[in-house]
Amino acid sequence: MTDAAAHAADTHDLIRVHGARVNNLRDVSVDIPKRRLTAFTGVSGSGKSSLVFATIAAESQRLINETYSAFVQGFMPALARPEVDHLEGLTTAIIVDQERMGANPRSTVGTATDANAMLRILFSRIGDPYVGPPTAYSFNVPTRKASGMMTTEKGGRTERRVARQEVYLGGMCPRCEGMGKVNDIDLTALYDDEKSLRDGALTVPGYSMDGWYGRLFEGMGLPMDKPIKSFTKKQLETMLWSEPTKLKVEGVNLTFTGMIPQIQKSILSKDPEAMQPHIRRFVDRAVTFQTCPDCEGSRLTPEARASKINGKSIADLCEMQISDLAEWIRDLDEPSVAPLLTGLQHLLDSFSEIGLGYLSLDRPAGTLSGGEAQRTKMIRHLGSSLTDVTYVFDEPTIGLHPHDIERMNTLLLQLRDKGNTVLVVEHKPETIQIADHVVDIGPAAGAGGGEICFEGDVDGLRGSDTITGRHLDDRARLKDTVREASGTIAVRGAGTHNLRDVDVDVPLGLLTVVTGVAGSGKSSLIHGSLAGHDDVIVIDQGAIKGSRRSNPATYTGLLEPIRKAFAKANGVKPALFSSNSEGACSTCNGAGVIFTELGPMATVESPCEECEGRRFKAEVLEHTLGGKDIAEVHEMSVVEAQALFGEGEARIPAAMKILDRLADVGLGYVTLGQPLTTLSGGERQRLKLAVQMGEKGEVYILDEPTTGLHLADVENLLALLDRLVDSGKSAIVIEHHQAVMAHADWIIDLGPGAGHDGGTIVFEGTPADLVASRSTLTGQHLAAYVGG
Repeated sequence: MTDAAAHAADTHDLIRVHGARVNNLRDVSVDIPKRRLTAFTGVSGSGKSSLVFATIAAESQRLINETYSAFVQGFMPALARPEVDHLEGLTTAIIVDQERMGANPRSTVGTATDANAMLRILFSRIGDPYVGPPTAYSFNVPTRKASGMMTTEKGGRTERRVARQEVYLGGMCPRCEGMGKVNDIDLTALYDDEKSLRDGALTVPGYSMDGWYGRLFEGMGLPMDKPIKSFTKKQLETMLWSEPTKLKVEGVNLTFTGMIPQIQKSILSKDPEAMQPHIRRFVDRAVTFQTCPDCEGSRLTPEARASKINGKSIADLCEMQISDLAEWIRDLDEPSVAPLLTGLQHLLDSFSEIGLGYLSLDRPAGTLSGGEAQRTKMIRHLGSSLTDVTYVFDEPTIGLHPHDIERMNTLLLQLRDKGNTVLVVEHKPETIQIADHVVDIGPAAGAGGGEICFEGDVDGLRGSDTITGRHLDDRARLKDTVREASGTIAVRGAGTHNLRDVDVDVPLGLLTVVTGVAGSGKSSLIHGSLAGHDDVIVIDQGAIKGSRRSNPATYTGLLEPIRKAFAKANGVKPALFSSNSEGACSTCNGAGVIFTELGPMATVESPCEECEGRRFKAEVLEHTLGGKDIAEVHEMSVVEAQALFGEGEARIPAAMKILDRLADVGLGYVTLGQPLTTLSGGERQRLKLAVQMGEKGEVYILDEPTTGLHLADVENLLALLDRLVDSGKSAIVIEHHQAVMAHADWIIDLGPGAGHDGGTIVFEGTPADLVASRSTLTGQHLAAYVGG
């Protein structure tokens, strides 16, 4: 059969995008080849994610959702059609992003990947002694007992029967409620017994005596003006332990709950990783977490732990390193459950294939790094029989040592070679180089981006005059001289996760880089042994807590001095200049848009006609400062705001401090009113860095700060770290980027492998010594990188 007779169906080999205008994209049109690996490059904030995730992947998902009935769509997230003139050639999109996994304290690697579900079925079939159905092995299901009259109505008649004792078996340890830890609250951290309630004796966040709490405490008959140490035993018991009690205060029905049940319900039921910083500090101060004495941290009932297969309980298996567990399952000869064992075997082997064999199934999902979370999500797709699917990856090399990047590249090419379209948003040259096609977006970030700067192959990108092309072959050099340490923090006998009794002296006053292959114990060492110290500020990649109304200006506290300056210049209250307070447009309540709910269809978002999307009442916008009203300030970029508030009548020194820090971390292009929900992962981390730099810390711990950074921006980050260290602070950076390693004063390398093959210090010293010795995997890759 000749090419001339090719079938019409075989001609659809492009994904065509015409006129995309999502976020900062400027009428972008692009053709992407199918069944090839396409890399999307460009500086952070240039519009890569807007094109790949918010346009191509979003429309594919929306069209698939529309094939379901309206009833089913009601249970799915409603997706609006992206702003684009025309899209054709789309295939089913599978999105693998780097959002951290849910920080539910009961979520573990096993529950997130269905491995636990399979193990529970396995034990319910062949566990000895038999305990019960799969729920009897689940630490998320409590045992319930019921007795009494059961009534069933059907066919116009009512059937009644007496249920003597119905037992619904669950595996949750009753003492710790399936958490594996019990908490003890230190009462001295809840209140100052020298003070009275009215004088602010309570030190728990959110307990203020000015509002309803004060009236509630008074309504319960607690003395407001006596020091707490003179309370009677009954009064103290009421304040701390009272069950929920309904009472009427000033004609309003309220419920009073003692402080300790209230804290357990509102604060301790959340994962510490997901708390706001001030609440996290309170929890660290007031609450001690100990392994549950009843279940020894396994989260399960004694019955579930007593049921065994070949001498191992389900808790023992979940504790094992996944690569070891895969071997154990392989040796299990049970024909009666053969299909289940095959499925479990494949799942566990996928962990090792993707480089996560060092994890264990009982590892809490909230403790996985961004890169680990993304690779855990990839596991589902590795053995998939689907082809002609579009896989969309958001920087799959995050959190990977150069040694592991080679393995990730192989996986991406395998997915492509099965006949899939692979779209990768990426900054690392090692991964860009394996692409069949490259789309470079820019030229700058934010409003200065959103255009296609280059399309073609990698060699063409290298020869092009785009920022990415110019920086693609950048190599950082080793420093000629390194700084001298001003002291050390001694870590002795560190044993968190896979660390093997590690002793190390972390130098102060330097830029120290902690590195090693993924899973070697870097985060365990730094977060487990250093993060708890005073004067240590940790800046991680966790999501920023904030709603659609939150923006960089509210998050950094920048609006506070600006509102006060507006109020002073115009002789009115500061609250008028808040879109969440008195100044808010009354039609849209300061949101700037009106939402119309359409049931299972996408919610329609239209600009508010009253304020034309500006969020404020018309009379508020009559007040100006430096010729600008408050809505125009929200629309300014950081750089424009620096020009306005830096000099002249609108000069605000307090605002300039924050603006300068935002510009320092490379966020000069971000507009002050941009919703936090639209920031990329790298932008969120740099925003946190800008906030934390204003705090009074001496030691800064940064967890992979190059995440989401373009090669050109890495230089700015290194300059920022240098300024931080030169000002007398210490910077400890967990990092795999060779440019950061080469720039360090001191390197601590963990390894030699991952999981139980790691957990030891394999090198301590200067980057030059590491390159010269080439004694570790890191040393070999760094030597190749700097051309040493």
